[in-house]
Amino acid sequence: MKIVVTGGAGFIGSNFVIHMVKKYPEHQIINLDLLTYAGNLENLTEVENAPNYKFIRGDIADRKFVFDLFEKEKPDIIVNFAAESHVDRSIEDPESFVRTNVMGTTTLLDACKEYGIKRFHQVSTDEVYGDLPLDRPDLFFTEETPLHTSSPYSSSKASADLFVMAYHRTFGIPVTISRCSNNYGPYQFPEKLIPLIISRALADEELPVYGTGENVRDWLHVSDHCVAIDLILEKGRVGEVYNIGGHNERTNLEVVKTILKALGKPESLIRFVKDRPGHDRRYAIDPTKIETELGWEPQYVFDTGMKQTIQWYLDNKEWWEHIINGEYTSYFEKMYGERL
Repeated sequence: MKIVVTGGAGFIGSNFVIHMVKKYPEHQIINLDLLTYAGNLENLTEVENAPNYKFIRGDIADRKFVFDLFEKEKPDIIVNFAAESHVDRSIEDPESFVRTNVMGTTTLLDACKEYGIKRFHQVSTDEVYGDLPLDRPDLFFTEETPLHTSSPYSSSKASADLFVMAYHRTFGIPVTISRCSNNYGPYQFPEKLIPLIISRALADEELPVYGTGENVRDWLHVSDHCVAIDLILEKGRVGEVYNIGGHNERTNLEVVKTILKALGKPESLIRFVKDRPGHDRRYAIDPTKIETELGWEPQYVFDTGMKQTIQWYLDNKEWWEHIINGEYTSYFEKMYGERL
């Protein structure tokens, strides 16, 4: 089996690549990534020399490149992680999100239509559902919740999801979609909340928290997410959407205070800043479908997962310091420059 993982140098994608390379030595895992700012090959050092792993640099929105890749590699499965994913960046530059998240997805789907595929899996987000009120803890996102986006990022992901389902219905492409809650764990790019707070707290720098910090997110450990996608590829029903949630709702302020307590840093570092436009209030996923149909359940509770995650960032300072100072961008040339 030949599996192409797009966006496999990003946070969740790299964790998934490592999971698949180690679990399935008989499968060929191809990591396709453009290595934009959030793509980091240093995430993959533990598998970069594995015989069943290969890295290819390329753009999923480049039609000629994608079709040439399909012609040469003849993949059996595509798992599409490749996406611009930072909400703040989408507010500043919506067009780049449309190009990668929408046009990139349709380009991959066109290649699947042309060359055939056993499965196209789209990795999406719970943000396509919009948000839930803070005063209704009884409400959760299900797979039947209408799409109701708030940001250019979530709009681009919802659009991609709709194209995926349209290609399934119109052209018969075998697809599945997963929509996950907020991920955390090793290799998360330092612009995101948890690694940002860890790195800044360790430097005794001010910690920016939007609004009053009351926005609620359901936190999912990236390892649990990877196992869920693996199960969907193996057992998921074609044409179906599966929500993946961690049963770990916390306010942003609770997350920040958890990190400060673990690091022995004072809460006086917290600085409340002007809220971003259209900031979603609460995300909460009902994962009953994937639990009952596929037998998946999260292995990490928030407190255990956060303790492990914080320790990982403490043990791997060099990794995130390379990102902060920009050294990570030279890794591709060091590893692959002579091979080009």
